[in-house]
Amino acid sequence: MEKNAVSWKNKHVLVTGAGGFIGSHLTERLVECGANVRALIHYNALGSRGWLEDSPHKNKIDIIAGDICDRDSVNSAAKDVEVIFHLAALIAIPYSYHAPASYVRTNVEGTLNVLQAARERGVECVVHTSTSEVYGTARYVPIDEAHPLQSQSPYSASKIAADKMAEAFYCSFELPVATVRPFNTFGPRQSARAVIPTLITQGLKGDIVRLGNVQPTRDLNFVSDIVDGFLAAAAEPKARGQTINLGSGRETSIVDLANLIGKLIGRSIKIEREEKRVRPDKSEVERLLASNKLAETLLHWQPKISLEDGLEQTIGWIEKNIDRYRTDAYVV
Repeated sequence: MEKNAVSWKNKHVLVTGAGGFIGSHLTERLVECGANVRALIHYNALGSRGWLEDSPHKNKIDIIAGDICDRDSVNSAAKDVEVIFHLAALIAIPYSYHAPASYVRTNVEGTLNVLQAARERGVECVVHTSTSEVYGTARYVPIDEAHPLQSQSPYSASKIAADKMAEAFYCSFELPVATVRPFNTFGPRQSARAVIPTLITQGLKGDIVRLGNVQPTRDLNFVSDIVDGFLAAAAEPKARGQTINLGSGRETSIVDLANLIGKLIGRSIKIEREEKRVRPDKSEVERLLASNKLAETLLHWQPKISLEDGLEQTIGWIEKNIDRYRTDAYVV
């Protein structure tokens, strides 16, 4: 058994945001590991279960609809749970310019509800999801966990507040919470609000790709590696009270990423700047490059999937599911 490996068999686990991109992959992995998984998905009038709707494991998952902003919903979902993976969040940066209060309610108050429920229910471990966006443009690289936090968008401000709330519950109440900070995650099921599905879907449809700023750099990580990091953080007692980067330590500019994707799909891509996709100058995060030394030493975690291999898998999935994407419109 690997270091930090834990038997998930019959563990009672709650995943918030389980119908989303990373959440659905994590939920399915936990089921495959033998856990008893309760999935909290956002209530909606259509009764959609998000990406769990088509999951081959959906009959093995206790899927409940609720609202992370409603304390009663969260407290009820946490009943008899041993581990909580908290992924529910509003994540689109452009939309946070239009609806900042929604981000405070969901990301800050929602996280508070999870922490309070975990405390009241005596949960053994909470894994809270952060984001590399909290660092803003790198002041130095590679970015370690001591790097200053910079709120360059309402989204990142809400996530900084959520991270600090998790820290406060650890310090004030000894709540066993670990914060994982994934750098830019990609893979099957990701929405076109993110740059990689945007590039792939436009590239599959034609030679012209419309983007905003193309000079910023990102540290890109395949979703299965990030799921590994979540599980490792939950398994390691020394991770309690820690914030841990999950990143590759590889830096790629958006323009280089576009050219790489063009090569992989067999097209010579022409990039056109579209002003509505451009973030305000001071809000654009120009550079992200992770130090993953803490994850390596504490969690024995290192990414396994290269950028190229991950893109190949993602392109293959999107080709089969291109009808799920609106390639003719900019989705905020």
